[in-house]
Amino acid sequence: MSRTTLDLWVGFFVAVGLGALLFLALKVGNLASSNSGDTYPIVAKFDNIGGLKVRGAVKSAGVVVGRVTDIRFDPEAYQGVVTIALDARYKFPRDTFATINTSGLLGEQYIGLEVGGDTAMLKGGDAIKKTQSAVVLEKLISQFMFNKAAEDDGGKKQ
Repeated sequence: MSRTTLDLWVGFFVAVGLGALLFLALKVGNLASSNSGDTYPIVAKFDNIGGLKVRGAVKSAGVVVGRVTDIRFDPEAYQGVVTIALDARYKFPRDTFATINTSGLLGEQYIGLEVGGDTAMLKGGDAIKKTQSAVVLEKLISQFMFNKAAEDDGGKKQ
């Protein structure tokens, strides 16, 4: 094989490798949008959104049914307002319950939808009334430590 042919093959494999790395980076960062179909917007208010991010997943029964499109703060209600785009193929009852969950112990956060029993369905622009905020790990640890310290002080009465 001549030097030019060898250089051409090396360049080809380097380009394929870089393309594969770019593809993986986009997949991991949720930047590659695999959902190009019709969506409808839904709004949900939470007291604490934790580490939820724009383009975060919205799941129901473990299946991704939408994405977070916007996060803002409501200065009147002092709540985080999350706008999600649900895939038009999936309809949810008006009494659907939205929770902010974590994948694994320290994984990414996503919105989980638990369906209700109402016969009327959510439409574009509607709001989910029942929500549960994110569980903040630091807050749980501090409460545990505070309770443990209170127990230890309570047992040392003289």
